[in-house]
Amino acid sequence: MGENLFGTFVGILFPSCECGIVPIINRFLEKKVPSYTAVPFLVTAPVINPIVLFATYSAFGNSFHVALLRALGSILVAVILGIFLGFFWQEPIQKENRLACHEHDFSHLSPAKKVFQVFVQAIDEFFDTGRYLVFGCLFASVIQVYVPTRILTSISATPLFAILLLMLLAFLLSLCSEADAFIGASLLSSFGLAPVLAFLVIGPMLDIKNILMMKNYLKARFISHFITIVTLVVLVYSLLIGVIL
Repeated sequence: MGENLFGTFVGILFPSCECGIVPIINRFLEKKVPSYTAVPFLVTAPVINPIVLFATYSAFGNSFHVALLRALGSILVAVILGIFLGFFWQEPIQKENRLACHEHDFSHLSPAKKVFQVFVQAIDEFFDTGRYLVFGCLFASVIQVYVPTRILTSISATPLFAILLLMLLAFLLSLCSEADAFIGASLLSSFGLAPVLAFLVIGPMLDIKNILMMKNYLKARFISHFITIVTLVVLVYSLLIGVIL
């Protein structure tokens, strides 16, 4: 449980955008970091870091209320995923070809050569990840341009449908966690707090570009469980917030 909580909260110290969080998690797994530590970091790092919390605070009129609820939602999802992976998942989550990757040892290199290898590895990671990021952003742009907002608002007749709609919207738009709060704030008057909170919590965890990158590194069976758990937890959390507040 301690390693689960460590993975959940260490993101406060290491600001990470969800656009590149999946390759980071893959590197963690290659370094033998347990999945019940790495996956909670995947979920919370793009949300609970100071940059995103401040952006959320600013977007909602300098209010800590929404920022706190957003952080609590992501922490809840991370803890539940960590418990699932720690107690109920008995196999590696990486693809077999990723598990068999050659492990590079740079410990014998001089400091200058180590710096050079940092850039080499970064460039390699960029091109490995970039194709998924570009395709995801392209698809999200098509959705933003060709799906009118009035169609989205017209089918949000009930709180449940509104929450599900904004969860789907977050998945399709694939916005960065540093910017999605401003979109969420613009939706607040039309949808209310609970649906917007669902939009803010699920967006950094589950969007088109993240799923495309996950498919490159992680097993399909784990991805399906990840999608199911994240969706259900965010849905229940948002419904509860809607009832309480």
